[in-house]
Amino acid sequence: MSEQQKTAVSQADITRVKALGFLWDKRTPDTFNGRVITRNGKITAEECRVVAEAAKRFGSGEVAMTTRLTMEIQGVPYENIEPLRAFLKEEAGLETGGTGAKVRPVVSCKGTTCQYGLIDTYDLSLAVHERFFKGYHAVKLPHKFKIAVGGCPNNCVKPDLNDVGIVGQRVPLVHPDLCKGCKICEKTCPVHVATVVDGKAVIDPSQCNRCGRCIAKCPFHAIEAQTTGYRVYIGGRWGKRTAMGRPLSVIFTEKEEVLSIVEKCLLLFRAYGNPKERFADTVTRIGFDKAEALLLSNELLEQKDEILAKEL
Repeated sequence: MSEQQKTAVSQADITRVKALGFLWDKRTPDTFNGRVITRNGKITAEECRVVAEAAKRFGSGEVAMTTRLTMEIQGVPYENIEPLRAFLKEEAGLETGGTGAKVRPVVSCKGTTCQYGLIDTYDLSLAVHERFFKGYHAVKLPHKFKIAVGGCPNNCVKPDLNDVGIVGQRVPLVHPDLCKGCKICEKTCPVHVATVVDGKAVIDPSQCNRCGRCIAKCPFHAIEAQTTGYRVYIGGRWGKRTAMGRPLSVIFTEKEEVLSIVEKCLLLFRAYGNPKERFADTVTRIGFDKAEALLLSNELLEQKDEILAKEL
């Protein structure tokens, strides 16, 4: 492993360009890697062409993928940072960023097109990007804040290890009078919760992960979707110290309800979070029950102007 180089760029400038999404490459004295925001992890062919051209013109010609679904143009000399940003903006309307004590780029799975997806993840994550990554861009938070949108309980993007995680849900409802005891639901259930007892299907709601696979497979329509919606987890964290997010008790059925909960989480964090404290620690410190009560009421939204004006 190469030793860290001494930087030829001042610490103040390193901090300044980090806020723009450019991170110093420790192997070099004056080269940075710039993060291009992809909104919800999906870009057009033309945007991809512009990113590739920018990498050739202003960087090393290499592009890396980050864990937050941004595209990192590598090997950008310090003096090329502003020309690179201008090129991306003019050619494709693309922006750099994704660092700092603020809302980070949203991560989304491909639930919109995936066979297991229960919600339109691209649509929801784009709304989260516009309303909170961009809309709250100037709002300083106690620490970084990560949001993930997952289409089903497969949890491919680890929603429950983010500050806020959203998961598609389909709650099954069994009609015993229609059940023929064929046990197809038993064979279909990936978590082995659906069982046939005395010739009738039974699903333990406390153990069901609400993936909805039994609903589609029942040939007698004895299992239907009682609710299709979103489960929201709060207080997850992945990193030096991990914390599992906990689900709110309500399964939301409307996208706007979910977006409102996300905003209330941000307001709660700003109102109750201590400096340098992650949201998981805030939730633990004030108590999950109090946090949930605040999120399920309108108190935080009613105090929004006051909370956003608060000095951290």
